[in-house]
Amino acid sequence: MDTLNHRTALFRDSHVSHQSSTESISLLLVEDNPGDVRLIEEAFNTASFDVSLHTEADGDAALEFLHERAASEDGPEVDLMLLDLNLPRTGGFEVLETIKDDPKLASLPVLVLTSSEATEDIVRSYELCANAYLTKPTDPDEFADIGRAVEAFWVEEATLPPVPG
Repeated sequence: MDTLNHRTALFRDSHVSHQSSTESISLLLVEDNPGDVRLIEEAFNTASFDVSLHTEADGDAALEFLHERAASEDGPEVDLMLLDLNLPRTGGFEVLETIKDDPKLASLPVLVLTSSEATEDIVRSYELCANAYLTKPTDPDEFADIGRAVEAFWVEEATLPPVPG
């Protein structure tokens, strides 16, 4: 084995993840489609980490939930947000803009999870400080891949910011 591969193997063997798989992570899902909500819930129910999933069906309700959380020291914590763009009342872009402009919410990692593959939606999401843009799978069985991807990166590798409080 060459030196680089040996070092890489040692690093992988000794690597300690930033988040323990036994820790609970609190997710806010903003999704108005009940079928997609069910598929996402199922994807996270099979995860190897404890997930507290709170769901809101529109942008107004999500922002109200986040503002209540930010205003209350013992309010519900949110570690990560999964946001659809196509929502009733207040849409996903407006939610992103509000989060970006609010110092109490700006550090919340937001993953856009939408059916849109439009380049302008992708660009605008990142301009509004989305942390990732994921396209919803067309095959319902592939929603489990979303849960595994969130676990692999956002739970096991990334260091999430502390929840303001």
